Amino acid sequence: MEMSAAAYKNWRFDKEGLPADLIRRGMAVPDPTQPHGLKLLIEDYPYAADGLLIWSAIEDWVRTYVNHYYPNSSQICDDKELQSWYAESINTGHADLRHESWWPTLSNGDDLVSILTTIIWLASAQHAALNFGQYPYGGYVPNRPPLMRRLVPDENDPEYTSFLAGPHKYFLLALPSVLQATKYMAVVDTLSTHSPDEEYLGERQQPWIWSGDGEITEAFFEFSAEIGRIEKEIEKRNSDPSRRNRCGAGVLPYELLVPSSEPGVTCKGVPNSVSI
Repeated sequence: MEMSAAAYKNWRFDKEGLPADLIRRGMAVPDPTQPHGLKLLIEDYPYAADGLLIWSAIEDWVRTYVNHYYPNSSQICDDKELQSWYAESINTGHADLRHESWWPTLSNGDDLVSILTTIIWLASAQHAALNFGQYPYGGYVPNRPPLMRRLVPDENDPEYTSFLAGPHKYFLLALPSVLQATKYMAVVDTLSTHSPDEEYLGERQQPWIWSGDGEITEAFFEFSAEIGRIEKEIEKRNSDPSRRNRCGAGVLPYELLVPSSEPGVTCKGVPNSVSI
């Protein structure tokens, strides 16, 4: 909770979209000549490169949806339910930050597209990239121990001499007990597991029932097809030997943003939303 609170002090909704986040973190610079409006400073940055494909697909799908139901800005401003939803998100959901000047306005179609794209991105692709690799990495407890049973000694500590004499041994003795480690492994295994009935980005059970609007159903199928093309592009990138951060001897392919997955712990797959 302390770590979350510390991180939240610098949280800004307007910087949570992928392009803005990459620029904020110094991983990209604005460049209107590039496909996504920015230039990556590390071209072979898998999270950013794959993520921008998904971000753009989500944004195009949201824009089609918004423009269909809100063809002009006045309809957005006059939609009391929509405006109440956004106001509640700010004033109730983030009451401590409600007076900040950086909150996006909701007065036209572009505003709504940006807000919705950011929310969908956070609940789908960004969450997948952060979550579904936990067990493959943290399941081996020395990689990321959930706790350490001994502190690193300082120079005045009686154990400092033994620490210097055998830091590897000291580290092993500080690791969690077998019970603590297995409990942690069970938790990250559960968090990293896809259920058999998982719905992935671009999937929707019975989409013709989900929306009675033919144009929207067709637009959704176009979005689904684009997600399929993105998956093939990511597979292609992962087999490209010139991409040294995802292909080569001892280098794992970057699959955290591969949209689909089989059930279980697969280290890939982007569900429609966070579900626990």
